Amino acid sequence: MTEAELNDLFDAFNRHDIDVIMPYFHDDIVFDTVSGPEAYGTRIVGKEAVKAQFEATWGAMPDVQWLNGKHYFAQERIVSESTFIATQADGRRHHADSVDLFTLSDGKIIRKQAFRKNRPLLDPA
Repeated sequence: MTEAELNDLFDAFNRHDIDVIMPYFHDDIVFDTVSGPEAYGTRIVGKEAVKAQFEATWGAMPDVQWLNGKHYFAQERIVSESTFIATQADGRRHHADSVDLFTLSDGKIIRKQAFRKNRPLLDPA
C-alpha cells in the first residue's frame, strides 16, 4: 500500500464511501476499536462485520471525519495519525487526536487497531 492509496482511503472514510473503502481490507480483517470491555477495545472480525461497524459509526455520527492525516510506513505496518471529529446524537462533540495501526497482508489491511485520546466530549456549539 502506498501513501497515495492510504490518502485515498482516508478521503473515502471522510466521504463515508463504503464501496471505495472495503476493497482496501483483507477478507480476514480484524478491527480493534477504540473502546470496549477488553484491553484491545472491541474486536470486530471479518470483512462484512467490519463493514457493518463502519456504517454503524456513520449512522451514529453522520458528520464524523478523520482530518490532518499523516502516515508512516514500516514494511507491512503503517502508523496513521489524524484528528477525529464527530457529533453525537445529543449534540456533544468528539475532537481528539487518534492513531490507527495497520498491518498489511497481500497488500490489503488485515488488522486495524484504533486508538484515540480519552478527552471529555465537548458541549454543543
